[in-house]
Amino acid sequence: MAPEAGGNLTLSPGFILLGFSEVPELQPTIFTLFFSLYAFVVLGNLSMLLLIKADPQLHSPMYFFLTHLALIDICLSSAISPKALETFLLGRSHISFLGCFAQMYLHLALIISECLLLGVMAYDRYVAVCQPLLYAATVSKARCCSLMVLVYTLGFLSSLLHCALAGRLSFCRARSINHFFCELPTLLRLSCSDSRPNETFQAVQAGLYIMSSLLMILFSYTSILHAILQIPGARGRLKAFSTCTSHLIAVAGFYAPGVIAYLQPGQGRRWQGTKLVSAWYTILTPSLNPLIYSLRNEEVKGALRRMWVRKLGPHLARFGKGISAPWRE
Repeated sequence: MAPEAGGNLTLSPGFILLGFSEVPELQPTIFTLFFSLYAFVVLGNLSMLLLIKADPQLHSPMYFFLTHLALIDICLSSAISPKALETFLLGRSHISFLGCFAQMYLHLALIISECLLLGVMAYDRYVAVCQPLLYAATVSKARCCSLMVLVYTLGFLSSLLHCALAGRLSFCRARSINHFFCELPTLLRLSCSDSRPNETFQAVQAGLYIMSSLLMILFSYTSILHAILQIPGARGRLKAFSTCTSHLIAVAGFYAPGVIAYLQPGQGRRWQGTKLVSAWYTILTPSLNPLIYSLRNEEVKGALRRMWVRKLGPHLARFGKGISAPWRE
């Protein structure tokens, strides 16, 4: 029997994740695509973590924050992808209330944390370019750790508040979630209680975090651009700006779909494209970040070359390959 309004959530068995069941003929393709991207997320970000840990030249504030970005990306995709892959294989997949709320909690906490972290990373680039003589003192190890504690605290406490408010609602309608994971806005539409306060709080908080982070990024890069234009010579300006391009690309890849996904009115989200937008920032962007930071970053490429030499150089030298010249930086 369906619970009355305001009833206990535990009276009901859970939800059904529909995934992309409206296109059953594409399920094998979707499964293969998601599985491949998830593998890239785990392997790419894990490789980035190991590379930063192994190379002393990457032990700087910029790569400290990049380590946490890689860690968040792994956890974010791991909170979503395993259950989504099961859904794509089975067509319809049951998820318990506890499992759904746990997935929603982790998703929100990690998304908020990454949003704030990108703003912190912009501040790091601002200090590095605009105040290089004060960089070591301003972005000290203690301050970096404090910033990350603040980022995670805001992310996980905000998510806990959202889940607590959602837990007070009743879900007495059809339990089919037209998504591949338990996303808060999609879940709120299933409630037979008045969810408008939840939706308002979600929009206000999402707007607050996104706008505060974007303002930090805008301020940082406006100052960076002004500082770069003061550098004599095109080569010097290009070198200074190249330290920021990876972060700018990562920001664009994260915020564009995030703004579309979370700042639309409730009715505007009732479209299948919402699933694609969610897939973009939960699995596509995390799979691309390691490539962005390795292909667009000379320090990371240098670390990869040094690791390659350390691991393979002695073996190739035994066969007289003469590898010293090709690997010279």
